[in-house]
Amino acid sequence: MARLIALDMPASQTFVDLVQRAWSDGNAILPIDQRLRPAGKKMLMDTMAPSEIIDASFTASTLPNGRPMQDGDALVIASSGSTGSPKGIIHTHSSLLAGAQASAARLQLTSDDHWLVCIPVSHVGGFSVIARALHTSAALTLHPAFDAVAVQEAARNGATHTSLVATALSRIDTSLFKSILLGGSSAPANLSSNVITTYGMTETGGGVVYNGQPLENVEVKIVKGEILLRCPMLMRAYCDDQTIPTEDGWYATSDMGEIDENGKLSVHGRRSDMIITGGENVWPSVVEHSMSSHPMIDQVVVRGTPDTTWGQRVVAYVVLNDSAQTSDASLLSDLRDHVKQSLPAFYAPQQIVVLAEIPRTSLGKVDLQALPSA
Repeated sequence: MARLIALDMPASQTFVDLVQRAWSDGNAILPIDQRLRPAGKKMLMDTMAPSEIIDASFTASTLPNGRPMQDGDALVIASSGSTGSPKGIIHTHSSLLAGAQASAARLQLTSDDHWLVCIPVSHVGGFSVIARALHTSAALTLHPAFDAVAVQEAARNGATHTSLVATALSRIDTSLFKSILLGGSSAPANLSSNVITTYGMTETGGGVVYNGQPLENVEVKIVKGEILLRCPMLMRAYCDDQTIPTEDGWYATSDMGEIDENGKLSVHGRRSDMIITGGENVWPSVVEHSMSSHPMIDQVVVRGTPDTTWGQRVVAYVVLNDSAQTSDASLLSDLRDHVKQSLPAFYAPQQIVVLAEIPRTSLGKVDLQALPSA
């Protein structure tokens, strides 16, 4: 019977060798987030129930009551979801292969191309790079974490493709890579042509829509504003109940968006992200995109906060460029005027909070809980 093997170590060639050995033996693997504290790791082990764990010293320990896996299962990724408790998402060799092949076709990869992993392999964005390389026989370089100097050196030594989060882009020369897949958070404005925005999730094994266009064999539709996906990259099941919430193969993402006349998908955000101010619906991502083109803005995050008059007000948390010099009152006026040049007036922020930096997780996503109260 197939088993689940936990790999408690950072990205390295040894990690990849152990993945391949587990797969050769018919087992699935669970990569462990190296940033977890002991209590978090224990919760993960209790929830995922691997049969064996191999740590960074290459010591293998057998664990009781291991979870049986199905033939063909390849990977379990722990996703925190909206509750914070780990949820195991099971991918098969078939789903990983479908994603690798579709990505390779869209990127027009050749035998000369070379992937770099520099984001955590416990996250689907990092592990999917390994899957792409293994399933397409591409060269692979692995870094245990993002380091701007090391990433650029890897590119100079032959790496042609990588996956990054938005906060890393400004720290490297993006022109060194043939292509960079960007995920994790809203994309900044004025991206280089070789930076490809991706849309996907752990359940789809990573990005399945590149620059708004679905990959091969990926179907997208909008139902009541919600994005639904149907594709061979979709997970087999969740660990806890061994089910997948689909209807006729369609997976409801809980993300809201729209498809234009050219078939391009625009993602507005999670259903719960919508701000309702004065009876009008405002998507934070739309405001963020507008504000990010202002010359004084380095980073921006938009949220809604309760307001006795409007129900909610639009609040923009901003990091200013080093050269920006302005008063608080002038900044609010300038940014409101800027947004109103391209959007209805109700999209304009009603409050600006200036921060030294936007709090983010290690995967580049905004840490909403760490934003100060507005």
